[in-house]
Amino acid sequence: MSIHDKVSAVLEATPKGLLINGEWRDASDGGTFDVENPATGEILATLASATEEDSHAAMDAAANAQESWARTSTRERSEILRRAFDLVQEHKEDLALLMTLEMGKPLKEARGEVVYGGEFLRWFSEEAVRHYGRYASTPEGNLKMFVSHKPVGPCLLITPWNFPLAMATRKVAPAVAAGCTMILKPARLTPLTSQLFAKLMIEAGIPAGVLNVVSSKSASNVSDPIMADPRLRKVSFTGSTPVGKQLMKTATDHVLRTSMELGGNGPFIVFEDADLDKAVEGAMAAKMRNMGEACTAANRFLVHESVAEEFSQKFAAKLKALKPGNGLDEDSTVGPMVEKKALDSVNEFVQDALEKGASAVVGGKPVDGPGYFFEPTLLTGVSEECRVFQEEIFGPVAPMTTFTDEDDAVRLANMTEYGLASYVFTEDISRALRIGERIEYGLLGLNVGVISNAAAPFGGVKESGVGREGGAEGIAEYTTVQYMGMPSPWA
Repeated sequence: MSIHDKVSAVLEATPKGLLINGEWRDASDGGTFDVENPATGEILATLASATEEDSHAAMDAAANAQESWARTSTRERSEILRRAFDLVQEHKEDLALLMTLEMGKPLKEARGEVVYGGEFLRWFSEEAVRHYGRYASTPEGNLKMFVSHKPVGPCLLITPWNFPLAMATRKVAPAVAAGCTMILKPARLTPLTSQLFAKLMIEAGIPAGVLNVVSSKSASNVSDPIMADPRLRKVSFTGSTPVGKQLMKTATDHVLRTSMELGGNGPFIVFEDADLDKAVEGAMAAKMRNMGEACTAANRFLVHESVAEEFSQKFAAKLKALKPGNGLDEDSTVGPMVEKKALDSVNEFVQDALEKGASAVVGGKPVDGPGYFFEPTLLTGVSEECRVFQEEIFGPVAPMTTFTDEDDAVRLANMTEYGLASYVFTEDISRALRIGERIEYGLLGLNVGVISNAAAPFGGVKESGVGREGGAEGIAEYTTVQYMGMPSPWA
């Protein structure tokens, strides 16, 4: 089958409607929105655009299904997730193709996301049956304590555009495992992957009303009425810090549980004793994965002054060897920015740095032709006043600054309101542990550029968010703790 035929087949198989109470339906007002291929500018599909009325219907479905879903056995929930994992693997190429089409990442990376995203389904299928409570006596011996974990209730799950599958599975899987019903709001730019994933969840046996999907051209049309509904008990959001702050303010009206995975400004610290070849490989993974469009991306490269020249030369050579292009081309190693607005933003960051004295060792400008491509770029001589040092770039641009000693490196690393991912390269384990104690980040990669894993808790500190996704901690975000006390039989 040709690539054109594969594209046509997967687009045809992907639902275009809203999933409410187990049925795919049109928007209440018949409204639609288009999904664009950022590599070509072509329209991929037209989807139903949820309205306020549709949001109320989704909330009704989730609330009505909550009690019966909470009573299902953990084994039943576990087996649904395991079947979903198997179906995701079975449809790996379809899901990867959709991700490449709607957000641009090369097929190789998209296939990697299917593996990564699928692991949340498998991990939480195993965690579902092992989320224990406890039975104990009070210290005085007069009471017996029964401590149990109950599902928090209906959840609003808002996912970003940069990892269309993994961000959905990372939220849906623990909610299913805990016994919560859900309303999933995919990003406007990349809803197709979530639509197909929801179809697979239905095939895996998720009951009607447990998972509802309301894609829309307007985020507020969906989130505002749902957040105002007192039946909602939790909101989980991955996206920008300003939007996350607004959602947290809104959540106070009903004292909602919140999980917020927000922006980042990750430092990548290279000490003078680092293995530079290993550091460059780590830099490529931490910066160029997903075209730099990741909250965990290395955003500032802090390199000891004694090795800065050698590191920059090796890093620049690797970046120069990358091939921007349509992700459907197996030879392509760098995809486009997700939309023109993102391309313009990256270009503004680079121009600001150049105007303030930085130099582009490689790259530095948009790529001519169709699509929203930007050259992989290494900037040296970046000062603390540059926007690329202060703000999240979300693109294939690596700004480099030198430091003199450990104290200087820690100062530069912590000089941000964000605290999500960080990376340290050194051959001195004592130094690595010291730096880990001193820098203010929820994630730290030691001599490695990619550390995300379904079995590990993911989340940040400061303005990078609250809560954790994945790991043993992930299911706890979707449960409440209930204590029941009764007279001790021995009192």
